[in-house]
Amino acid sequence: MTQIRMTPTSDVLIIGAGPVGLTLANLLGQQGVGVLLVEKGDELIDYPRAVGIDDEALRAMQTAEIVDEVLPHTIPDQKIYMVNGDRRILSEVDPTTREFGWPRRNGFVQPLVDRVLLEGLERFPSVTVRFGTEVTDLLEEADGVVATLADGEKVRARWVVAADGGASPTRKRLGISFEGETRPTDGLVIDVANDPVGTPHAVFGGDPTRSYASISLPHGIRRWEFTLFEGEEANADDEEYVRSLLAPHVPDPSKLEIIRSRVYRHHARVAGTFKVGRIMLAGDAAHVMPVVGGQGWNSGIRDAFNLGWKLAAVVNGHAGEALLDTYEQERLGHVAQMVSVSLGMAKEMTDHDPAAAAQRDRIAANRTPEEREAQKRQAFKPQPKFDRGVVVHTPLPTSKSLPARDVPRMAGSIFPQPQATDAAGVEMRLDDATGQGWRVMMWNNDPAKFVTPEKAETLARIGGRLVQVVPKAQLPWVREHVSEGVTVVGDLGGEASLQAWFDARPVGALIVRPDHVVAAECLAQELDEVLGRVYEAASIL
Repeated sequence: MTQIRMTPTSDVLIIGAGPVGLTLANLLGQQGVGVLLVEKGDELIDYPRAVGIDDEALRAMQTAEIVDEVLPHTIPDQKIYMVNGDRRILSEVDPTTREFGWPRRNGFVQPLVDRVLLEGLERFPSVTVRFGTEVTDLLEEADGVVATLADGEKVRARWVVAADGGASPTRKRLGISFEGETRPTDGLVIDVANDPVGTPHAVFGGDPTRSYASISLPHGIRRWEFTLFEGEEANADDEEYVRSLLAPHVPDPSKLEIIRSRVYRHHARVAGTFKVGRIMLAGDAAHVMPVVGGQGWNSGIRDAFNLGWKLAAVVNGHAGEALLDTYEQERLGHVAQMVSVSLGMAKEMTDHDPAAAAQRDRIAANRTPEEREAQKRQAFKPQPKFDRGVVVHTPLPTSKSLPARDVPRMAGSIFPQPQATDAAGVEMRLDDATGQGWRVMMWNNDPAKFVTPEKAETLARIGGRLVQVVPKAQLPWVREHVSEGVTVVGDLGGEASLQAWFDARPVGALIVRPDHVVAAECLAQELDEVLGRVYEAASIL
């Protein structure tokens, strides 16, 4: 008689040790959540896939306290040139903003960053990682999910997150649709050591004879990507053929040190739902997009960042299970936008119809300076903006102490991260000065004077804090007069400062979620009531 092994219950089972599963495991480990992370493969995938990490993802790495280990594998502020078949520049992407505290565009070596994420899990005794472990079935029960492994072992968890890739067996097992399109042509990725070009930027070539990309990566690696036409897939393993593709790009293709080459297919698809009962999809299991936009990896990290604090809150008894329903509400719309943008860019740069390419070139040549500047600062990239979920929209104040201005409301948007100081006046990024987690932030005022003790106690219980922001010049006085338990932050002034942010908006208080999204904004006197509404939206217990 075969005896079935039953592993003790974990809080969260994560399927897939790619970047999304690893990031989520780090964020949950920080909160003491019991995690079992299983991966079908025997080790991390060692070939690069993504080549760009953005400022939002680096901020997530900062939150996970591993950004210092990630940075050595990046090229900050990597510029992109979009060129036509004659190498004429159609547009530049060169955003130099530090709105979220980090460069907006960075080249990176994914396997090395994935390794950082894996090694980061060693910090957490509550996290277990098992390679060579395949999930073959999932059975949901009233208060958990039982996963069957390939060897017959049963694993039980309260919640399951499937980050098991674009071909996700979990998504298929649940019968979730994956609508969208697959591009008719494949691509060939070639990674070369000892970069024979040596320039720091990336080039996307919209050549109607064969589109391509040439991307500088850290540590002397260069990535090339070429469109393959029908029937050429069979040549992908032919070294002579690979070197022939590279011949127009380097002086001597015979001297190249080719690390690897792989065929890939462009998909643009979004799952019909991101959550079924106690099982959630994240990363490529929930959405895939063409690589031209450089947002596939980053979109998966956004999933993990959005889901991580919510799962921890539910598991640790700080919030009701309804909080997890907001994951799809908040992520699905933005993902659909990002897939659409990436697909549009892919079609524009990989159109092999000479007439269509010529029309594209004419449009690019006639862009106004303002349009070119918008391209340069990456204005085409949609920023997350939540209308539903854990967000409270307050009416525009009508106080006569405020000028009448038509300004965008920030609730549901990511709060910026300028340089600031701690209470001692030491300069650092804002998130490091305030600490992570929920933050109730006020300009100049002591927030303890504006919220009831009960709401302040709830905030402390869920790992949040009250934050008083003052001009740096006031720090010596404020340190002597601040209420107990209030975190003081010094503002440095200038165009990107917190004072400038508050000065441009009709609010004196805001509530920031653990993923740095503004949950609500209001006038100082309204803070206690609005904070209560945020607790309700987040199902805080």
